[in-house]
Amino acid sequence: MLFLMSTNIECMHINSGNYNNDNRITTALLLAAGTGSRLYPLTKNSPKCLTLVNEKSILERLVTNLKQQGFKRLVIVTGYKKECIVDFLGDQTEGLSIEYIHNPLYNTTNNIYSLWMARTIINEPFVLLESDLVLETSLLTDMMYPDRIAVAKMQPWLNGTTVTLNSQNIVTQFQPGTTEPYRETRYKTVNIYSFSISSWKEIIKKMNQFISEGSVNCYYETIFSKMVEEKKLLLEAISFDEKPWYEIDTIGDLVEAEKLFPLESSREVACAII
Repeated sequence: MLFLMSTNIECMHINSGNYNNDNRITTALLLAAGTGSRLYPLTKNSPKCLTLVNEKSILERLVTNLKQQGFKRLVIVTGYKKECIVDFLGDQTEGLSIEYIHNPLYNTTNNIYSLWMARTIINEPFVLLESDLVLETSLLTDMMYPDRIAVAKMQPWLNGTTVTLNSQNIVTQFQPGTTEPYRETRYKTVNIYSFSISSWKEIIKKMNQFISEGSVNCYYETIFSKMVEEKKLLLEAISFDEKPWYEIDTIGDLVEAEKLFPLESSREVACAII
């Protein structure tokens, strides 16, 4: 999935001035259990999150994003090649404590199961991220308050789960990816969410129901969709349209991401020329 910077769009800004620093979320949950099969052979000997984007791994970039935004705790759900992630990060990095939960069923379950694995270790508001994202750090600023969802206005080149919003930028419905035409304005999910304690408790209840029924191969968006429909989850949309981000699923995605996130030396040269 790719993102291209767009300037003529509807911008959604939340007034963070309504919150103080005491309300800012400082815990992140990173799902990193998948095999990254669509990036093979780059993922033959290491997990997807350690794929290099211009000499710096996705994981290193994400950890830098979190540290720059003042996060204090990072919980990572591992699976495929878990030892590579543990060896790379350890349990502490510049004020950010790191904990691990291993999903032993990573090869036969989907991300709903990885999220469910964190049900007992996370007991505070948190930001949920996928480990295949690269993004500008400042995009996380408005995501550090509870019950929000990162979105980008849907474009012809994007695909995957979308949402529709009401006039207050509240999610009214999730839609699975489709190639069929539609009339309403839809927004692509960026796979970054924030949750309050009360929302997390409701999510756990719904996940427990799914897992007990053996539904371990669906995406967590299925849970969120049903909860929004049942009025048990209220998510405020935060636009990611103004600055670059990229979801890396394939080799082609990696090529495009490297265009958006060049080497620091290349960026410095470009700035000097300008």
